[in-house]
Amino acid sequence: MQPVFDRICVECHGPESQKGGLRLDGLDQLALGGSSGVAVVPGHSDKGLLLQKILHRDPEERMPPEKRSPLTPKEVQKIKSWVNSGAVELVQQAKAPYPKEAYEHWSLKPLEQPGLPELNDGGARWVRHPLDAFVYQKMFDHGLSPSPEADRVTLIRRIYFDLIGLPPSAKAIQSFVRSKNPHAYELLVDRLLASEAYGERWARHWLDVVHYADTHGYDKDKLRPNAWPYRDYVIRSFNADKPYSRFVEEQLAGDVLYPDSMDGITATGFIAAGPWDFIGHAEVSEDKLDGKVARHLDRDDMVAVTMNTFASTTVQCARCHHHKFDPVRMEDYYSLQSVFSALDRADRTFDADASVSRKRRQWMSSMDKIQEELDELTARVREAAGSSLPELESSIKELEGSKKSKPDAYGYHSAIAQSQDETKWVQVDLGAPTDIRELVLRASDDDFNGIGAGFGFPLRFKIEASSDPAFINAPTLLVDITPEDVPNPKRVPLSFEINPPVMSRFVRVSATRLAIRSKDYIFSLAELEIKNSGGNNVALGKAVSSKDSIEASPRWAKANLVDGKFVSDEKVTAGARTLAQLVAEKNALLKRATQPEWAQRKQILLGEKEMLQSSLDQLPPPSKVYAGTVHQGSGAFRGTGHMGGKPRTIHVLSRGDVDKPGKTVNPGVVPVIYGQETRFELPMDHDEGERRVALARWILQKKHPLTWRSIVNRIWQYHFGAGICDSPNDFGLMGSEPTHPELLDWLAVTFRDGGQSFKQLHRMILTSATYRQTSNANLEKASIDSGNRYLWRMNRRRLEAEAVRDSVLSLAGVLDRKMGGPAFMDFVIEKPEHSPHYEYRLHDPMDPASHRRSIYRFIVRSQQQPFMTTLDCADPSLMVGRRNETLTPSQSLALLNNPFMVAMAKEWGRKLEKSSLDLPDQIQTAIEAATGKKPDTVELKRWVDYAKKHGLANTCRWMLNMNAFLFVD
Repeated sequence: MQPVFDRICVECHGPESQKGGLRLDGLDQLALGGSSGVAVVPGHSDKGLLLQKILHRDPEERMPPEKRSPLTPKEVQKIKSWVNSGAVELVQQAKAPYPKEAYEHWSLKPLEQPGLPELNDGGARWVRHPLDAFVYQKMFDHGLSPSPEADRVTLIRRIYFDLIGLPPSAKAIQSFVRSKNPHAYELLVDRLLASEAYGERWARHWLDVVHYADTHGYDKDKLRPNAWPYRDYVIRSFNADKPYSRFVEEQLAGDVLYPDSMDGITATGFIAAGPWDFIGHAEVSEDKLDGKVARHLDRDDMVAVTMNTFASTTVQCARCHHHKFDPVRMEDYYSLQSVFSALDRADRTFDADASVSRKRRQWMSSMDKIQEELDELTARVREAAGSSLPELESSIKELEGSKKSKPDAYGYHSAIAQSQDETKWVQVDLGAPTDIRELVLRASDDDFNGIGAGFGFPLRFKIEASSDPAFINAPTLLVDITPEDVPNPKRVPLSFEINPPVMSRFVRVSATRLAIRSKDYIFSLAELEIKNSGGNNVALGKAVSSKDSIEASPRWAKANLVDGKFVSDEKVTAGARTLAQLVAEKNALLKRATQPEWAQRKQILLGEKEMLQSSLDQLPPPSKVYAGTVHQGSGAFRGTGHMGGKPRTIHVLSRGDVDKPGKTVNPGVVPVIYGQETRFELPMDHDEGERRVALARWILQKKHPLTWRSIVNRIWQYHFGAGICDSPNDFGLMGSEPTHPELLDWLAVTFRDGGQSFKQLHRMILTSATYRQTSNANLEKASIDSGNRYLWRMNRRRLEAEAVRDSVLSLAGVLDRKMGGPAFMDFVIEKPEHSPHYEYRLHDPMDPASHRRSIYRFIVRSQQQPFMTTLDCADPSLMVGRRNETLTPSQSLALLNNPFMVAMAKEWGRKLEKSSLDLPDQIQTAIEAATGKKPDTVELKRWVDYAKKHGLANTCRWMLNMNAFLFVD
């Protein structure tokens, strides 16, 4: 076919011009289709747009246009026959693997353990660890030699900041410097690796990569209050030295592989760590264009963070076209979207205690089985009711649709319940004892889930009166509808005459069996009328209280229960009354069709269900984590369009346009291993979690060329300031080449096959001769390798924002070492219910609650902390594989004048002044604490003279601006 396309079509549909988004200069391009959809459907010449355009009757629509050379009838027939016969070449092209040459790129080559280089005598004397041999050989090849080992003060400060992100105390420095133990260095490394502060330090690196934050981002940037359990999971995992395979498995599919483990659930916060479009999910339905786009981009983020993090691969480039540089087709990218197609971001419950989790899961499974049997009984009853039942239901549905009329206000709406048998109540305070002769309940009307009239009306309830607002002292039962379910009254008010009348001040309606909303339960009323003997509604405008409520005025508010706004009797048409009669007739029919043994079995099952629910209610309440889940979640963060565990159908989108779906794809991965099948072999009825398990196992396969190189490269980078490959999130053709490819492979294989221990990898690196070098410059060597890519010295590095802040708190003596739990807020929040404003300027830096380590700081995406951002803190909306390291005047000004720095300098100065030391010793103590080194006599005198003139607090401010404090040698 290609010669035909080249002669007639390529000028308008080729590399230079792509009218309609269609290219015909290659089969791979033809397979993508154009902006309007699929060009060729193999085997069906009547379905693809290519032939539809060629054969179009309208000259304006027909291709090629009249001004171009036409296709001959023979050529048209040839194209038609080719498509009908299956377009074999097109199908083969779509299935063909990338050529083997595409896998010659360094990161896709098979991962094998390289042999150690043979060194000269100088190299043999210098190396302390096998990894040093690779570094020495590379130096030697470029005419370089190693730098001397750094002194012990430099080394202890370097190791402290690398492993725990805090400065060593003067006592720790003295002990290490004076130690005669030949293993003092190794013991220091082991002690810091055993510190809980290690997990806090290294979790921050990981959270940069996965773009974790405590708000959603986008324009509203609402709070995400249950994100923190994932952050704590990462800290625990590093401290526990969890094998990397387990670490990956838990974050992708822990809820499937380890369902009773707290870590198995909280780890899936990884999938939901990134930004989330609140408006596109919570306020726009999935069938709308904006809803489709929001969910498409949401899955894109899940795919991108997974592949960037674990495989250093930029697959997201294939969202709109085949990857321009790496072997990733659009089909491959969308097959990864299919892996996550059932997921939404929401709050998911979990139990910290595995035994509680097992009980909850077992009992809920038993309840599901009971519900299945109840559903079977319902089906039998419906069958026994005969053809009259569907006829009645059809009439009811018709009347419900034709008589729809919303009330002026909605009324009272309880908080959402997860159990139908949770009791909810709402009560009216009449202000004084009043005679009560009649009670009228009016149901709410809301479109949620198509419910309409009768929304939230309880299946069972009771109404009581009391002089006690707590209803503890023998309340009077006025109405009791608790023995069995009551039909939903829709728009017909329920009236109860109280005879004889009762004198009371408080009237309470208690719902004992709640109405189902979607997959949760609520209690709602439009109006409660309380009439006296004169027929007057004495409840109007009175105070209303409740067990709980959703206050979303003007739609829902407790006060709406007694505001006099509802669908009045005059508005209830004859059709509405007929509707109520039909509903009653339907219920009577079902009752007659129910055989006694069915009714008896139903009561037994309901009793068993109630017992199980009672057992569940006695369990400790579960916690919540914001995660990638098929669970509904709750409240404002539940999202809409969730699939309840059923994966969405994923199409290849022409040019990434959600309105231009092409062929469907099955879950799978990208072809990083030559010849390996890229689509998962899963049973037809598989659970969605099996897709994520398959993805985790594909990532963790021993021969995966990217996984193991990626993670050891990240660890190396955080120790040396630059990775062996300097593009940690991109190992593709547009990424960097590794400076020491053999070293990278040796580290990757050693890590993979040696237990996958992060702490062991740290030990290897930190005890090496390469790591122990001084950072001093050398002009001769710099002329050969100015960027120190061959590691002839250690890189001098600036402290990250968190390390600066934590060190300042530590020096001031106010650092709170409490671990875990909800984040602290170093801002005052305004308008949290709509579009929150995060006012950092209003925060008091002396608030003890904000003196915890920076890993526990509440991270906002859209309005980032100005001080931390100035110090190059990672942007939480981006997947940051390596932070920027800048030197700007604004940093010095912030370190000198930011309210936090001023307050901490004052606190540090007060701490020093309270000591029994004289001023010179106070200054010397401060400098040692900040830099690890003692000042010489001249330097000390300058500091003392300044302190005498400007005070100790101002002196401390300047110390916190010293390079010796802000940099690690």
